[in-house]
Amino acid sequence: MPVLPIPMIIALVLFGFLVLRFVKHETHVTLLALIAVCAVQSAIIALVHYYGMSGIRPLQPILATVIPPVAWFAFSWASGGEGVPRGLLWHAIGPILAVLIFVLNPLLLDVLIPLSFTTYGVAMLARLRRGEDSLLHSRLESGTGPLLAWRIVAVSLIASAACDVLIAYGLAKGYSGILLWIPSFVSSISLLSLGALSLSHAIESRREAESPEPELSAEDITRDQAIIAQLEDYMQMRKPYLDPDLTLARLARKLVVPAKQLSSAINRVRQENVSRYVNRQRIEHACRLLASGAAVTSVIYDSGFNTKSNFNREFLRVKGMPPSQWNEDRAGTLQQ
Repeated sequence: MPVLPIPMIIALVLFGFLVLRFVKHETHVTLLALIAVCAVQSAIIALVHYYGMSGIRPLQPILATVIPPVAWFAFSWASGGEGVPRGLLWHAIGPILAVLIFVLNPLLLDVLIPLSFTTYGVAMLARLRRGEDSLLHSRLESGTGPLLAWRIVAVSLIASAACDVLIAYGLAKGYSGILLWIPSFVSSISLLSLGALSLSHAIESRREAESPEPELSAEDITRDQAIIAQLEDYMQMRKPYLDPDLTLARLARKLVVPAKQLSSAINRVRQENVSRYVNRQRIEHACRLLASGAAVTSVIYDSGFNTKSNFNREFLRVKGMPPSQWNEDRAGTLQQ
């Protein structure tokens, strides 16, 4: 009975993810592109190394240099950029160099590919130092999930680079067997991680420490207070927090306030990030529903949460106890 190699299994899984997301129209085109390029790369690896199709071997290193820029485009969109940055030509340097090097001196690809993966991975991690609020288009309901997912994508890029170096070193030293198989396996898993994490709506850790901000002027303080007053009026009247797909970018657009100003105002006036602020509103709404006799199972979705785990986590953070205990304590207080 024939057995599929791991890279081919990964390619089929990613192609399945791609079709599913494409049909449902739920995923931004940059994320679809990342899933697609990872799937094709994994398929090429399988066809070349396990099925003897050496004719397509030149595609493998060239396509490898396409993965980091595409991952960056997806990340750029999630963090509030344009998806495909204006300086597109700079991001095309890697693939163009890969073609030239393949023709002139293929051995240099062992330097170019790991360097490209590492550079983009480190750049992502540097951008993510701002924490959850650096991802303007991620659902606020998801909390720190998007931050964690993109950090894993960045680490996967760096891990893939490290594996490429190990593979090149192993081949140069004439190693075989497990010493070469392990980095190849990890490299395949990195491709799977890059593709699979692109599906995450949340695509728990504490925010990274930020450098001290400059002293605020009286004008800055007045502006922040005005933004918060406008925000809280809008929250009370429109209840945007009931939308599970609410993002920082969408909320800022409704208020006609720059996203960075809104985020900064909430951080400075309310001492919490936008995600926690919105989820606090959702939990307060959930408590009102629970007090009216609604069941916990219905309250979760009626309060703007998509999952029970996110609801329970945020309820515990805001109220210091699970919703079931909060209900019992409230009932006991009423009976006294």
